[in-house]
Amino acid sequence: MTYAIRTFTRPWTLAHRPEAAGQARTIALELLTRWGVSEEMAGSVLLTVSELVTNSVQHAQPPLSFGLDCDPDDGHVHVEVADGGPAATEADRTVGLAADEHGRGLLIIDCLADAHGECQEAGHAVHWVDITAFP
Repeated sequence: MTYAIRTFTRPWTLAHRPEAAGQARTIALELLTRWGVSEEMAGSVLLTVSELVTNSVQHAQPPLSFGLDCDPDDGHVHVEVADGGPAATEADRTVGLAADEHGRGLLIIDCLADAHGECQEAGHAVHWVDITAFP
């Protein structure tokens, strides 16, 4: 079974590098602005996008892509980040942060998300988050 990004926008392919989080935030901000999401709510979505992409760059294998879906009827923005699944070894993981800067991403997502989860199979993973964007 293959999991596809469930989004009305095209999936964006990102380079599997630390700069990917910034690129994803830039794309997301443009879409959120187009959809009329408030600055406060957009901040939560942008932080979530950044955390999911950063986690994929640091802990997973390429390829890397993300997508957004807006459903104003239920008030949610749906974020998905797809990657090549967990890095095979510690050596395959990207190093870039001091030890005390790791481990907060999922706690942040727990605080911001209405729901979140992941779908994994060999060679592929999709991480998703639903956030209320229209109160």
